[in-house]
Amino acid sequence: MKIGVLALQGSVKEHVEALKKCEVDVVLVKLPHDLDEINGLIIPGGESTTIGKLMKEYGLDKAIKFRYEQGMPIYGTCAGAILLAKEIVGSKQIKLGLMDISVKRNEYGRQVDSFEAELNIFDKPFRGIFIRAPVISGVHDGCKILSEFEGNPVFIEQKGRLLASTFHPELTKDLRVHKYFVDMVEKSRTMDLEKFILM
Repeated sequence: MKIGVLALQGSVKEHVEALKKCEVDVVLVKLPHDLDEINGLIIPGGESTTIGKLMKEYGLDKAIKFRYEQGMPIYGTCAGAILLAKEIVGSKQIKLGLMDISVKRNEYGRQVDSFEAELNIFDKPFRGIFIRAPVISGVHDGCKILSEFEGNPVFIEQKGRLLASTFHPELTKDLRVHKYFVDMVEKSRTMDLEKFILM
């Protein structure tokens, strides 16, 4: 199994290291053809406007949407969650618009207002690192809230193919979130194989 990390800007290295610890092959996705060999994709935290512009410039926005429509799971952290959202409140920036959530950028404040907080992830404590984090202000159409902080969703899943977090699990040593995404990708691969056999 191969999982790609969108390598345009942001916390790419940290996601790569976490995935390697999960014992999966990692592909750095810089151009559309890099998507051909992967089973899942992580869009890292960083600067969402910059990542969005680069995605469009390199034709990755359309290519990512196409692969998603084919069944490829995607996980977005922080800026990645913003890019996945169907609505970015008060902004017309470039986005993929795949996930039925609304987000507000930088709602917790600027870089200096970054913080850590204890979350409940899969019924166990998880140290959430929030860096200039967005707030998920609306959740729609079958999205499942996996964790909240101060009444706001911070970890969301949709239909077993989309995952988003407003915190940075790649900056911790806790691999549970990455392993959860790896399991999502594995389940997706199994379903695709079953469909192929039945054809």
